Amino acid sequence: MPEFWEFPTVSMGLGPISAIYQARFNRYLHSRGIKDTSDQHVWAFLGDGEMDEPESLGAIHLAAREELDNLTFVVNCNLQRLDGPVRGNGKVIQELESFFRGAGWNVVKVIWGREWDPLLAADRDGALVNLMNDTPDGDYQTYKAEDGAFVREHFFGRDPRTRRLVEKMSDQEVWNLSRGGHDYRKVYAAFKAAVEHKGQPTVILAKTIKGWTLGSHFEGRNSTHQMKKLTAEDLAAFRDRLYLDIPDEALDKTLPPYYKPDPGSDEMQYMLERRRALGGAVPRRRTEFKALKAPEDRAFDVLRRGSGKQEVATTMAFVRLLKELLKDKELGPRFVPIIPDEARTFGMDSLFPTQKIYSPQGQRYTSVDRELMLAYKESEQGQILHEGINEAGSAASFTAVGSSYATHGEAMIPIYIFYSMFGFQRTGDAFWAAADQMTRGFLLGATAGRTTLNGEGLQHEDGHSLLLAHTNPAVVSYDPAFAFEVGHITGDALRRMYGEDPGAPLGGSRSPDVMYYLTVYNEPFHQPAEPEDLDVQGLLAGMYLYRPGSGDGAKAQVLASGVAVPWALRAQELLADDWGVSADVWSVTSWSELRRQADQAEEHNLLHPEEEPQVPYVTQRLGDAAGPVVAVSDWMKSVPDLIAPYVPGGMATLGTDGFGLSDTRPALRRHFHVDAESVVVRVLASLAQRGEVDRDLVRQAVEKYSVRDVQAAPEDTTTDPEQQPGA
Repeated sequence: MPEFWEFPTVSMGLGPISAIYQARFNRYLHSRGIKDTSDQHVWAFLGDGEMDEPESLGAIHLAAREELDNLTFVVNCNLQRLDGPVRGNGKVIQELESFFRGAGWNVVKVIWGREWDPLLAADRDGALVNLMNDTPDGDYQTYKAEDGAFVREHFFGRDPRTRRLVEKMSDQEVWNLSRGGHDYRKVYAAFKAAVEHKGQPTVILAKTIKGWTLGSHFEGRNSTHQMKKLTAEDLAAFRDRLYLDIPDEALDKTLPPYYKPDPGSDEMQYMLERRRALGGAVPRRRTEFKALKAPEDRAFDVLRRGSGKQEVATTMAFVRLLKELLKDKELGPRFVPIIPDEARTFGMDSLFPTQKIYSPQGQRYTSVDRELMLAYKESEQGQILHEGINEAGSAASFTAVGSSYATHGEAMIPIYIFYSMFGFQRTGDAFWAAADQMTRGFLLGATAGRTTLNGEGLQHEDGHSLLLAHTNPAVVSYDPAFAFEVGHITGDALRRMYGEDPGAPLGGSRSPDVMYYLTVYNEPFHQPAEPEDLDVQGLLAGMYLYRPGSGDGAKAQVLASGVAVPWALRAQELLADDWGVSADVWSVTSWSELRRQADQAEEHNLLHPEEEPQVPYVTQRLGDAAGPVVAVSDWMKSVPDLIAPYVPGGMATLGTDGFGLSDTRPALRRHFHVDAESVVVRVLASLAQRGEVDRDLVRQAVEKYSVRDVQAAPEDTTTDPEQQPGA
């Protein structure tokens, strides 16, 4: 429902943290002068059981610290989870009150309906209040699953003073004592108090009954969540409870009637008037915003010309590009770098002095590194969202920023950079919610690959995030090898998501409601200049021939992505020099996009048998290529294998399956058999299987390169792309 839901939050717990970071982003827009959001208020409607999710309470300190009085949580405290009580032996409202007050929130409790007011006024000794405080939530649930006589005996009857308070009340009157969350006057008063409170966010803790108005089979029952149908008795009780003008004969339990007030009734006129004031007949997601102008072409020159004598990792290449894009007068202010306390790791600390870190209080202290060129600087108008060690909060910020084109009519461009291992593995659920919300922006999986970050803990060695990202239909994944590839992908992404999209690289239209996931690396090497005859269409579609093989020997095709492309180029040298094999090296920028395009072609052929069959792009490119196909990457084999069904003649894959290990990069690559020498052995083995070389060559290569011995791997296992013929 792309025109209806503005804030779908998918799983429990994502609503609270999303609301906090949305409210903070609203303030950010105002502080930077992009939009006046001073009258906007964010409401999050939550459940008491939901508050057990770590994301529900884990970021409430941020809302208090930044004084987000534009935010209100409404927690529906019906005392029940899906299977039973939230705190059967405790009191969840008091627990949540202490938690929120301790974090610095304004707390409003709506516990008892107005029918209790006379009883509380008559409670001279505080006996009723003591009874309320001593009764655990499990008992309160039970009371609403019984009747008035049960409540009289088991609640009020526990103290003679409280028994006397209700002795003149009938059992029905006792039963009708309501919970505060069902008293619309008290709920209104709580909402009014929340929006008028200044300097703090507010949480409203409203006590309710699960299954309220649905009858005795539903109210307060542990099985309520699983019950799907009302009995005839429940239907009648529901009608009476809501004072609906429906006769008994119309209460068909198989097909209950809909109730609609008369067009001229007060109820209908009130609802229509409110809907007009709110902008339409139903809630509506709007996407009217001014398309952003594409960046100047010269901004990408910094990546096209290569790195010369300097060794540069693709992570730093992207940061260099970002610094150029930030200079664009129109586009620059729209970028929102989002950093989970790793700016220095990713080389983004260079943005601190110029873009500055957003803080609603500014910088009221004297920075310890104030004399340094890259000093840490905070500002009320800061452009960077620095989230601390907080991937969940960063993902929530990414969603708020990336959906701004719809929620605010202001296109903003989030650049969320993180350790690749901590993306789709750690916060993949948040990215799914972002996809539901049609978020747009850039996700940078930095320090990507299983073998590139071998000295900082095995939990960083990522060989599978590209596979996880492929499961999200809104994520467009790329694994670029070179700086110029990063430039072309970024430029195409900006045009697609925010500008005048020229269309898919292979033709046709494409949705702008996507997120681009680029895996970038921390392994520096000499970045080659962009080839003059670069196949940009192939680069964007997912693969292109980077360097053909030379010589008249047996032919082979080596497909590689990301940091593995230099290994493939080294293997190309060894194959030619040591074995007389001519191998073509392809840079596969996106295994995922190749697979999706192939799947679309297959589906078209299935549904249109009368038309000329479409041929997947990967099949087209490799259809006339001579020799076996070998794929290699710093990812588990399942990533390249995404395209295996569409490779003519099949494909052999080398990958980094298994857990990360601690050793040198060359040793790790030898262990996983993805280094250049292992690629050579795999190519020779594939040629031998086809009968194109003698099988004994494989044995000779294994022994020559000592590929069984991880310690025998040479220190420099890559080839400098700048030094290759034809580079």
